[in-house]
Amino acid sequence: MNQLRNQHLMWRAGFGPAVEQSGDLSRYSPQQFYKALVKAADKKVAYIDVADDYLKGLLMGIEDAVRQEKKEQDLVQRKKVQEKSREGIRNLNLYWMHEMVNSAAQLREKMAFFWHGHFACRNLNIFYQQGLLDILRRNALGSFRTLLKEVSRSAAMLNFLNNQQNRKDHPNENFAREVMELFTLGRGHYTENDIKEAARAFTGWGASFKGEFQFRRFQHDFGSKTVLGKTGNFDGEEVLDILLEQKQTALYITQKIYRFFVNGQPDTEKINWLADRFYQSDYSIGKLAEDIFTSDWFYDEKNIGALIKSPVELLVGIQRMLPMKLENEESLVLLQRVLGQTLFNPPNVAGWPGGRNWIDSSSLMMRMRIPQLINDVDEMNVRAKDEDDRMMGVKEANKMTGMRKQQINANVDWAPFVKHYESIPRENLAAAITTHLLQTKCGVSRELITRFSDQTGRENFIKTAAIQIMSIPEYQLC
Repeated sequence: MNQLRNQHLMWRAGFGPAVEQSGDLSRYSPQQFYKALVKAADKKVAYIDVADDYLKGLLMGIEDAVRQEKKEQDLVQRKKVQEKSREGIRNLNLYWMHEMVNSAAQLREKMAFFWHGHFACRNLNIFYQQGLLDILRRNALGSFRTLLKEVSRSAAMLNFLNNQQNRKDHPNENFAREVMELFTLGRGHYTENDIKEAARAFTGWGASFKGEFQFRRFQHDFGSKTVLGKTGNFDGEEVLDILLEQKQTALYITQKIYRFFVNGQPDTEKINWLADRFYQSDYSIGKLAEDIFTSDWFYDEKNIGALIKSPVELLVGIQRMLPMKLENEESLVLLQRVLGQTLFNPPNVAGWPGGRNWIDSSSLMMRMRIPQLINDVDEMNVRAKDEDDRMMGVKEANKMTGMRKQQINANVDWAPFVKHYESIPRENLAAAITTHLLQTKCGVSRELITRFSDQTGRENFIKTAAIQIMSIPEYQLC
């Protein structure tokens, strides 16, 4: 019982159990495991900096560069900047995925991953994206009030939602609309006039190329505004406080968190209870997480194995259970793209819809093929999905369109996985491996798993049986 519950906890409050934790899953209680997760998450967050020295050099003299008209800038230099920026985003993607795989702070990285989808932002400025990721990771388990305000002042979000063009007498409503619809209240809990008035409060909010928040007083509307029934000479931060005063904000955020971490089918009674406590704690994310992960109902049978792993969860979870060194890390980015979830490149400001949207006939077959690809040197011959939402603006240039052929070239360290089963009789291996890897009942008979596994030796059987089990539909659930 402890093993199943701890596996459930590790998949929801992290990216699945690591192979070195396998022996502890049945030894300790979920409460003990959760305390360890919280303790690991308390460590100071290191800023992730992967920006190229060439871009940093340009940044040092950017004040001169921005004075030039684009048409006057050297075409070769602009092309190189775009190339280096894309390379930076790719490196940031791989670095964060590496943290998801290897960090002991699983709870923090998983919660930051949730906020990455909630505050979805697509931007090719590596400095902006690094800054936003730092905000999400630092505040992942802190105050939602602080998180919302820091994200709203970030260069990445202000640029993505066009607030740089939000000026007195010519307000741009995009930022104000998304803050209400997607970040706080949810659709239907505000009026069009609330958006228009809130947009006036955010006039003058912008950022420099370096990513520093800038308040341009001469572009700000200092007049009286009425937002959600309150009237005053509000600025953007005061509007955010008004949104946080609404209990609907606590309810909306709690609903999203429940569907992401607990079950895609909402339980109104439990969500209302959680939302009330979230609101009363002044939006303490850590306390909300504790209410969820230490409750008895979180471990109800209906919640275990009830979610479909997102592409990132699937890829990270495999690497945590089967430690590996990849000769071609670029393959991870391609796999994200093929499966429909590329870090730092959401389809639109609403983020990834998740749930059953992760699965279609082609993506399911590809998901089930990944363990086999990791275990051999077959080439992937796949067509990457187009993640661009044309309603959001200009189609993003991306070289990863059309058919691609790549090898994963993974060198798997099987020793710790094999060692975990050293005391288990040969006839019980298939059952033990199945219980260890799956969160739901296996629809494939043990006899069939055994038949398609290599039986020439104990170690070969463990390796091939694990690959077979990871290649069935049930492994897609957590």
